Amino acid sequence: MQAQAVIEHIVNWLKDYAAQARAKGFVIGISGGIDSAVVSILAAKTGLPTLLLELPIRQQADQVSRAQLHMQQLQQRFANVSAARVDLTPTFNQFAADNEVDGNAFTNKALALANARSRLRMVTLYYYGQLHGLLVTGTGNKIEDFGVGFFTKYGDGGVDLSPIADLTKTQVYELAAALDVDVSIQKAVPTDGLWDEERTDEQQMGATYPELEWAMGVYPDHTAADFSGREQEVFQIYDRLHRAMQHKVNPIPVCVIPQALL
Repeated sequence: MQAQAVIEHIVNWLKDYAAQARAKGFVIGISGGIDSAVVSILAAKTGLPTLLLELPIRQQADQVSRAQLHMQQLQQRFANVSAARVDLTPTFNQFAADNEVDGNAFTNKALALANARSRLRMVTLYYYGQLHGLLVTGTGNKIEDFGVGFFTKYGDGGVDLSPIADLTKTQVYELAAALDVDVSIQKAVPTDGLWDEERTDEQQMGATYPELEWAMGVYPDHTAADFSGREQEVFQIYDRLHRAMQHKVNPIPVCVIPQALL
């Protein structure tokens, strides 16, 4: 990949989109992870106002420290970057308390609360975006957004534009190196940060990003029967996740009423 050429292309695309949308700039949620770090630098390089928001909800200490370090570094590197911290933990705790249900009766309670964290962050990003005339800028990559659906519908999937959604996770790491993202972020194990305990992306999905990128490359021209061993296992994981994610990326179904009934 021609990293510098890709960087220039994305930066120009961001500037053009903001101009067409008559937006002043961009607002990005900073997690301490590689994707938000890369996207925030790309946005900053446009020269347009770029607001970085750290939105912790019962966050792990290492995630908080990386997010804060990245925001400090970007403010030092770019005069157009501003940053703020909005601690959503009290808001989330109140939401969880107000909606307390019998955990034994609802097996999806933990996942519902994890997704609620992501949706609460989306609401906050759009609030600040509207206050300042900024576009909510997505941080999802290609394998997450179009491969396995590793995002929350109307959470981190609720954005105005997605500058790195055509890049695999591996390619995002290449851009991170070219953009001088802090080494601690480049080396951090990927996690979505939606759980009280640390859950890595690999633990949740059952495969590494390089493995899933391989499966995405051979899908749908093959079936699981074409492979054996770990490749077959990874292909089956990808196939299951890809099928399950379709409701996240397809248009909302509309019930069309026959003209004769109107």
